[in-house]
Amino acid sequence: MSVWCVWLAVFVVCIGLEAASMALTSIWFAGGALIACVLSIAGVNLYIQMAVFVVVSFLLLYSTRPLALRYINQKTVRTNVDALVGKKARVTAEIDNDEARGTAMVSGQEWTARSADGSRIPKDTMVQIQAVSGVKLIVSKCKEE
Repeated sequence: MSVWCVWLAVFVVCIGLEAASMALTSIWFAGGALIACVLSIAGVNLYIQMAVFVVVSFLLLYSTRPLALRYINQKTVRTNVDALVGKKARVTAEIDNDEARGTAMVSGQEWTARSADGSRIPKDTMVQIQAVSGVKLIVSKCKEE
């Protein structure tokens, strides 16, 4: 079997792995294999082909991965507790961090709530969820609109 066939097989396997995973794990090696395949067809020494494969693959990885990650999966949907951060809630029992009490209702569920800045927040105040710590919402008063 010719060496160019091996490079072509590496190229096809890398493309297949990338198509199956869509995780940006092997696409750069496919580029390196394609260049090495062309060099093999041109009759370049095997060691030079392998060196070019490694160099091209890592240059592609280094130069394009940060750019690709910036534009792929940029609309990741937060789920579960992470989805609560940024939502508004209504205080159902006064929040007082000093006495470790307070609850807030968000999306039909009542949660233990604590003030992000330590201030007291009266009942029926609208708050915004800043974070979730264990089973407690960390909230701050909504800005007056």
